[in-house]
Amino acid sequence: MNNKKDIRALSKEQLREFFVKEGDKAFRGNQVYEWLWVKSAHSFDDMTNISKETRAMLEENFVINHIKVDAMQKSSDGTIKNAVKLHDGLIVESVLIPAKNRTTACVSSQVGCSLDCKFCATARLKRMRNLNPDEIYDQVVAIDKESRLYHNRPLSNIVFMGMGEPLMNYNNVLKAIDKITSDEGLGMSPKRIVVSTSGVPKMIKKMADDGVKFKLAVSLHSAIDEVRTSIMPFNATFPLTDLREALQYWFLKTKNRITYEYVVWKGINDKQKDIDALIEFCKFAPSKVNLIEYNPIDDGEFQQASNQAIESYVSQLEKNNITVTVRRSRGKDIDAACGQLANKS
Repeated sequence: MNNKKDIRALSKEQLREFFVKEGDKAFRGNQVYEWLWVKSAHSFDDMTNISKETRAMLEENFVINHIKVDAMQKSSDGTIKNAVKLHDGLIVESVLIPAKNRTTACVSSQVGCSLDCKFCATARLKRMRNLNPDEIYDQVVAIDKESRLYHNRPLSNIVFMGMGEPLMNYNNVLKAIDKITSDEGLGMSPKRIVVSTSGVPKMIKKMADDGVKFKLAVSLHSAIDEVRTSIMPFNATFPLTDLREALQYWFLKTKNRITYEYVVWKGINDKQKDIDALIEFCKFAPSKVNLIEYNPIDDGEFQQASNQAIESYVSQLEKNNITVTVRRSRGKDIDAACGQLANKS
């Protein structure tokens, strides 16, 4: 089994070439490609418009390293969390978040995480490996099926806010998004996809240069370097001046507004100086701030700020014409909310 190549690592052109080399017609490659990506076949036996001999030949040469939903938990609010087993036995998690007129898939891009945010359960798992494009794609396919089954509608949105830092797995994330948005894949609009990063300046600039069509969100949490470094230690390597410069570059190139994700914690970033710094940081480009409810990860070091602190943020951001929303967390009772994904299911 280990000598077999994962067939989904081949492009359509490579599949066509393979069939010609085997003495078959090139169009056979198109058929197999469609089964793999449009129809999400997990087995060569599923490919019913291809002869049994050809399927046996594919079985001899290739493997389809598809994911398996190992465990599924349903929250009282309709949120679904999947523990997804990969072909090598490692586990990641993905989440289906239902809302009134849409369903969102929150997908993972790494097993564990490359970064070290102190408030996030995933960061406590060391990064074991990056996910392949097909493993990211499969999470979306699985959640789309659950959306249709349990909420009677197809999946409408995707956020890369699960396990891992997407920009530390840049090439595979982009390949997955290409497949998800392609007419020869799931055909979803890139405008319905948000890639969330903790802020890797060089890669934000690369995204802008690559002309990506999806939206960008930045996990900010403080616009004061010392505070941000105390909760997100990698900020010492990628300080706010570098992040801001990269985001300015992003906006100049793409003209897309930036979403900042921001949790307010008691005694950490709930003072007036924190609000002032955030307002100042937001001014260089059109932006939106999502104030996110904090989800505890057991040890009590981080605590949700008071409602009064949240209200101060909201009123002062609005006064400065900065769009702000307060996002209530979903799926807390099954550890499926922001920052809680840690393979505990």
